[in-house]
Amino acid sequence: MSDLLDFQDAFVAALGGAPSALSPWLAEGEAGETGLSVYRNTIAKGCVDALAANFPTVASLVGDDWFRAAAALFAREAPPASAALLDYGEAFPAWLDRFPPARDLPYLAGVAHLDRLWTEALFAAEAPSLGADAFAALSPQALGAARVALHPSARFALFEAGLPSLWAGARQGRDDLELSEAAQGLLVSRSGAAVAYRVVGPADCAFLAACRTGGSLAEAMGQAAQADPDANLQSLFAALIADGVFGDLISGAKP
Repeated sequence: MSDLLDFQDAFVAALGGAPSALSPWLAEGEAGETGLSVYRNTIAKGCVDALAANFPTVASLVGDDWFRAAAALFAREAPPASAALLDYGEAFPAWLDRFPPARDLPYLAGVAHLDRLWTEALFAAEAPSLGADAFAALSPQALGAARVALHPSARFALFEAGLPSLWAGARQGRDDLELSEAAQGLLVSRSGAAVAYRVVGPADCAFLAACRTGGSLAEAMGQAAQADPDANLQSLFAALIADGVFGDLISGAKP
């Protein structure tokens, strides 16, 4: 087993540009570059195809040729760490942010980030979601002191401009895409095998951020009110419960 693992490590290193790593397994004078090039081409195509599948909104905005050329460059700089490509591309949004040809598309890295949140929600761990009955059983005082853990699939991000609406419109294949100036957030979660998303406001994101860092529900409500004094907090909380973004209820004060 150790020899097999050593060979696998050497093979990955060779594909990454260090063919001498395979020397112990090759006959004398046999470089192995011809065979490696076949594997490299196959892996490169697999990486590009995986990125196209994981960042479909980005691809729809820039076109197939632009996207596949950029994806091929990214794959050369950031090859996959494992053979599983289902969630490949964690670093792609940050890479796009510093990719010179994308300078005229300043929203593109943000769109890629939202695509990534969708993929993360899809492959997050399975877990039940809290329903309204879990909160209805608590007194108002106990409810305010309680804390909630977010569901493993819950993802959210806030933007100064209306990027989430643009992302959602592009994802739905709409042609009337506009980037509004209003701050917006996107909430993504999964129930069973279905990933759902909803454009939300700053108050929702502030509420969820407080929950994520261990704040009580009262503290989360306070953060939401501070983010948007006009927000209807009761409706906000009810909508988040309906979204299934809460995974566990912890009564009492934070330890």
